[in-house]
Amino acid sequence: MPKRNSLSRILDLVVALAAHAGAILLIGEIVLLSAAVFFRYVLRSPLIWSDELAELILIWQAMLGAVVAFHAGQHLRLSVLSDALPIRARAFLEMVCLILTALVAGPLAFYALKDARADLGLMTPVLEISPAWQTAALIVGLGLIAILALGALIQKITADNRSTTLAAFGTVAAVMAAAWMLQDEFSGLGNLNLVVFFIGLVGACIAIGLPIAFCFAIAAMAYVLFATHAPLDIVPARMETGMAHILLLSAPLFIALGALLVISGMANNMVKLLVALVGHVRGGLSYVLVGGMALLSGISGSKAADMAAIAPVLVPEMRRRGANDGEIVGLLAASCAMSETIPPSLILIMTGAVTGVSIGALFAAGWYPALALAALLCVLARFRAARSGEDHSEKASWGTIGKLAIVAVPVLVLPFLIRGAVVEGIATATEVATVGIAYVLILTLLTERRFDWRRLYASLKDASALTGVIFIILASANAMAWGFVQSGFSSILAGVAGTLPCGTYGFLVISIIVFIILGSILEGIPAIVLLGPLLFPVAKSLGVSEVHFALVTVMAMGLGLFAPPFGVGFYTACAICRVEPAVVMKAIWPYLGVIFVGIVLVAVGPIVVEEIGAIW
Repeated sequence: MPKRNSLSRILDLVVALAAHAGAILLIGEIVLLSAAVFFRYVLRSPLIWSDELAELILIWQAMLGAVVAFHAGQHLRLSVLSDALPIRARAFLEMVCLILTALVAGPLAFYALKDARADLGLMTPVLEISPAWQTAALIVGLGLIAILALGALIQKITADNRSTTLAAFGTVAAVMAAAWMLQDEFSGLGNLNLVVFFIGLVGACIAIGLPIAFCFAIAAMAYVLFATHAPLDIVPARMETGMAHILLLSAPLFIALGALLVISGMANNMVKLLVALVGHVRGGLSYVLVGGMALLSGISGSKAADMAAIAPVLVPEMRRRGANDGEIVGLLAASCAMSETIPPSLILIMTGAVTGVSIGALFAAGWYPALALAALLCVLARFRAARSGEDHSEKASWGTIGKLAIVAVPVLVLPFLIRGAVVEGIATATEVATVGIAYVLILTLLTERRFDWRRLYASLKDASALTGVIFIILASANAMAWGFVQSGFSSILAGVAGTLPCGTYGFLVISIIVFIILGSILEGIPAIVLLGPLLFPVAKSLGVSEVHFALVTVMAMGLGLFAPPFGVGFYTACAICRVEPAVVMKAIWPYLGVIFVGIVLVAVGPIVVEEIGAIW
């Protein structure tokens, strides 16, 4: 036992150091990009090296964040199936997942080291440093994750579960031996290997509860090893490429901006103003919930954070007025799904980064489908509130409204300023996020005259971990995408799409269904990273606007995220409101049904209008 406690303390210390380093790097990135904005727009003297340095900092910060998130069990995974199993079976799967994680992360760190050694003689174009500095982030991050996985595995081994331990190691060894003996068979399967590894193997790994990032990574490694003649070095190289994208610099900044809005109390002030304005009408708090989610959602990068910013303010009052718990959680979940396309949505930024669609165009178009869905939700909420006989409060005085407006309006305009600046080409998403952080920080200091800096630092550590969760998925999915590209699968998919019944309509219907399912199982970012590069060229070949298709897919993934029984967002909403999922299961479907109807209308609407115009 003392050895186990010593090991635990050592691992905790390593993770604590990684958490502090990640937060410090995030602060450094914010300062660096703020300086770049100041020099570009105020001094008219751009720092030409800033983007390259910020990209290097981002990769290090993301990999350290991934280490922290792994230790905390925050990596995205499908736990519904494993949680339903008996305790002994669950312990067996947990051990299998830890073994697989170590077997993936350890070799990837080794091959990344080989890649770094090969890059030592090269130089980056601006900073003139070796690209090995970027690759070193993967070496450190993946190496630490492998060590943490082995440490967690050692801690789980006791005298009482030796049989479970032997079964876990034996199962993994048997599967690996079988794959090795069948490698000649794999070489003769051709593109059927895509089904074997990227559907079969990924599906099996997801089902047992392996974190999604490592499901993608193990599939990429297995595909390269058994179905190609490429060296395994290609996997960490593609992972690094997946993270090294200038458009991704804005992601951690928006996450930090969302955290700042919550801990400063400004999110709470916005919700209180909306309550004062419409809380007195029947169903008014439902309108506030929808409107508040529309204003806050998408900035933090975390749906849990979005819901946690609103639910504590509204849910107790909605219950006091007689609202049913199932109705509250159903509306909260549907409102989160509705707001996926509202800028500055992180999923819109990721979609633009991986598919090449203009982020400004996505920001410009994203409001319209979201507002349409919001209107439909408000109509349904009004009907349900009238039927349930919910009470309503007295109208707030104009004095109260005025006091709340003084502190809330300056922040209420922030989402619109962000959208306007990016859409009009005044600034990039990264620059706007940087300015937004400075704006909120200064506003807080002017209005509150105080700030909880310790809480802000803790939030930055959380933001670093969340960045790591997102970016390691991007990295491993990019390695998987390499397999699709080199196999020529995109061309095959385009040919199949051309033969679908009903042409463009058939393709859109199938795409909606696929992204709802993937959004439920994988969540939005992994799904769009995996299928975006494949399906967007097909949509374009069928005459579907890339912006239109992007909005439809993002909305579909949002619906899947909150659709029971697999949608992670559904269970998150239940946990935040402290309501049993069984209570919500029936009440949520009318709200999700409204979202689905809205998605279909958005999907076919522009095409129908074009066809009518052509006939006219």
